Amino acid sequence: MRILLAEDDPLLGDGLRAGLRQQGFLVDWVRDGEAAARELRAAPYAAAVLDLGLPRQDGLRVLAEIRAAGCKTPVLVLTARDAVPDRIQGLDAGADDYVVKPVDLLELGARLRALARRSGGHAEPALRWRGLSLDPATRTVHLEDAEVPLATREFDLLALLMRHPGQVLSRDQIESRLYGWGQEVESNAVEVHVHHLRRKLGAEVIQTVRGVGYRVPAA
Repeated sequence: MRILLAEDDPLLGDGLRAGLRQQGFLVDWVRDGEAAARELRAAPYAAAVLDLGLPRQDGLRVLAEIRAAGCKTPVLVLTARDAVPDRIQGLDAGADDYVVKPVDLLELGARLRALARRSGGHAEPALRWRGLSLDPATRTVHLEDAEVPLATREFDLLALLMRHPGQVLSRDQIESRLYGWGQEVESNAVEVHVHHLRRKLGAEVIQTVRGVGYRVPAA
């Protein structure tokens, strides 16, 4: 799951990025509000962690700007401002969740997964398709009750497609969600991941829509 982290404190930002990466998140980190607003308008993030006290443009202005531009990315506000009026102001500005520093990294990861799940219309934690189940929290996949080991990119690709059953995603759309800044992407990387998933889970799990992209069929 690719997320945006907007935090200007270098030590805190580095710790948050490292902790979220350990939980399987792909984290792009910006350090000011203008960069946060720009990236949220331009890239398809599953969620964002937004500090309110950002330089150049504070978090409330970032929220107002991206919501006015039609950006629906779920935003979790992470801030030291713990007064109730501050929380109300953040939520009314367009935040989807509000956490006061310091935050437990496991709780932060769980809240981000919950935001992404709700935005995708999924009520339960696990994603299911016929006899296949995927748990984003434990990063495990089971096929007919048997656990199937997947590489990191294979898991992320399967989770992405299972969050959008029946929807065709192009290779460019998939790459933009699976790879962060500066990561080199082989020209056939998506095709290789799809091939491995079909070999491990069955050919019917991922359909190719010729000339368009890939999808998990609607159940």
